Amino acid sequence: MLSSFSAMAIASPYSSPPLSHLRPLPFHHRFAAFCPPPRRPSAHPRLSASSRLNPSNNPSEAPYELQHELPLPPRRSGSPVFVALPADAVGVSGEIKRRKAMVYSMRALATAGVQGVVMEVWWGLVERDRPLEYEWRGYLEIVALARSFGLKVRAVMAFHQRGVQGDRVWIPLPQWVRQEMNDEPDLAYSDRFGRRSAEYVSLGCDVLPVLKGRSPIQAYSDFMRNFRDTFKDFLGVTITGIQVGMGPAGELRYPSCPSQKLTWSWRFRELGEFQCYDKYMLASLNACAREMGMREWGNGGPLGAWNLMQNHEETEFFRSGGSWNTPYGRFFLEWYSEMLLLHGERLCMEAVTIFQGSGVDISAKLAGLHWHYGTESHPCELTAGYYNTSIRDGYLPIARMFSRYGINMCCTCLEMLDEEEKRKNPLSSPEGLLRQIMLAANKFRLPLEGENSAARFNDESLNQVLKMSKFYSDGHDGLLFSFNFMRMGQSLFDFHNWARFTRFVRQMQDDNNLAATRDFGRAELCAISGGAEKVGSAYVYT
Repeated sequence: MLSSFSAMAIASPYSSPPLSHLRPLPFHHRFAAFCPPPRRPSAHPRLSASSRLNPSNNPSEAPYELQHELPLPPRRSGSPVFVALPADAVGVSGEIKRRKAMVYSMRALATAGVQGVVMEVWWGLVERDRPLEYEWRGYLEIVALARSFGLKVRAVMAFHQRGVQGDRVWIPLPQWVRQEMNDEPDLAYSDRFGRRSAEYVSLGCDVLPVLKGRSPIQAYSDFMRNFRDTFKDFLGVTITGIQVGMGPAGELRYPSCPSQKLTWSWRFRELGEFQCYDKYMLASLNACAREMGMREWGNGGPLGAWNLMQNHEETEFFRSGGSWNTPYGRFFLEWYSEMLLLHGERLCMEAVTIFQGSGVDISAKLAGLHWHYGTESHPCELTAGYYNTSIRDGYLPIARMFSRYGINMCCTCLEMLDEEEKRKNPLSSPEGLLRQIMLAANKFRLPLEGENSAARFNDESLNQVLKMSKFYSDGHDGLLFSFNFMRMGQSLFDFHNWARFTRFVRQMQDDNNLAATRDFGRAELCAISGGAEKVGSAYVYT
């Protein structure tokens, strides 16, 4: 049984977060349950700007979304390429794994003209054994190495689990968090079948003191604050970007489908499951339904939305003309997506507060769930928390929220082609989804960080990245694009792959000029490949 305090704290998607950045504000939402209580003013100079209702008549400007008058951070020009380090670059012992290979790899990347590296900083390693005890040694060494080669670092605050037990790389949540989850299973997301996800702590308890007296948001904030204090001499100089993890795989979404399944070739069968059956999410849903005077809407997720069917047209909820577009469907999907949006907003507020004045850009990542993009209801996006359908743009609210805090947007699947995907699944459209996300980012003039979903070195995939980067930045003065290549591994330093990759890096830095497909001379090719061969002799990443 929830305490009265807990019930009040999670009754609404707009329950007041444990922050004091925003001034009291008259506010109206069509659902009374979504009304936020007044918030205390803040003395913080960055976040004390007024919040107000958006007076725009633009129909895309949802009336229930807060508008914050926050200054954007200064923007830097260029289309740099970063390379993600192996996920297990730092081991359980807290030290760099395969240090010799790391040194050779960074030297080769610097020679190739790569701007920097992406370093995932795992909550499950740094704060592994006990709360508020942090071990940064391995990450400090990586940043120092990067600096010695003139490389920049983008640090990912990875508050999620990597892989599953038995995988070659398995990095779970901190041991003490997993113990709390064992003692209180409702800290984990749950679907209608009672299957629980250990990838990320349920956002339903974001502001409740369920982790040894701290809320999850407080635990994430303490982690980021300690990172800032530990790496203060590198911030804005070597460390130029912070990506804030907001869900499974670091993406702002629900774990509607296990992350490892999203890499499988038959993933297009996955509709996903709504993750609203832990007691905290159910309490919020129930409170919102009661405020609407529709108690029966608060008992769980939609009926007839089962992933077991694996064909959206065989489900009552997702099929064309299904209940997703009824008053009940719209109520549920709005509640579900706004809970996710509020989670993202809480983390944005904390990150901006913590890293203000440090000289780093802050970013957050969206998932690339494209395999039902050609349907009316977009099932896999809905179950992940993106209320995006054929008649509603679900990415504009997210882009608008990022713009309030000067957060860069990161998106994936830049190397994927519709022509290739549609041979496996005619309903898929990675290019269509990516264009929609880019247009949302463009509307709010967000710098964009692109990623590939898989390491592919064929000319078609690399040219597709060039094409999509040109689509975003061409003709829009001041809109910045950069690319995170996922990820560094032995295959990157294969002779032919390395030659293609270095040519790609130069093309990205050549003002996104697709015509810049010049061949390297033999001498130049040998020069850049020599470093790769040296890496290959020491490289043991697989």
